[in-house]
Amino acid sequence: MRARSARPILFLFAGAVIFCSLGTYASAQPINDDVAPPPLKFMSKDEQARLGAETSVKKHTKLALELMSERLKQAEALMAKGDLDEMYKQLGGFQGLMDDTLEFLDKSDQDVGKVLNNYKRFEIGLREFRPRLELIRREIPARYEPYVRNLIGYLRAARRKAIEPLFSDTVVPRTKP
Repeated sequence: MRARSARPILFLFAGAVIFCSLGTYASAQPINDDVAPPPLKFMSKDEQARLGAETSVKKHTKLALELMSERLKQAEALMAKGDLDEMYKQLGGFQGLMDDTLEFLDKSDQDVGKVLNNYKRFEIGLREFRPRLELIRREIPARYEPYVRNLIGYLRAARRKAIEPLFSDTVVPRTKP
């Protein structure tokens, strides 16, 4: 009878040891407070002026993709030079251009067919940026990595937003008239 009453105490003791060791393990993990804050999402005045001058949805979308590619190219060059803070700012500008283009396409509903074609053009253009961002993410220090990882996720979300209007009820009605 004595052996039976010792079992619950033994399990309780083993649980306490495991719980204490997990707490020690969790507190032993290094806390990385040296993570760089995300850069500002902005466009330069020159980029704003160039995009504002384009009235055609098609030309605006193509120009935005070119400007995004230039930003990414500059970020890659700055990373190769070791100027990581400036590279980080270029990635913020890249995200600013992506936001602005999605906003522009959302506001442009003059001719639905042209806007839908440009959503598709924008989504296809965004595809080329993911591998380049992945290469940057692999080579940068851990301090900058969380933002670049989040930017890759944001790029995926932007592609989803760009392709969403192509499959709405206004394009392909669910019921036959």
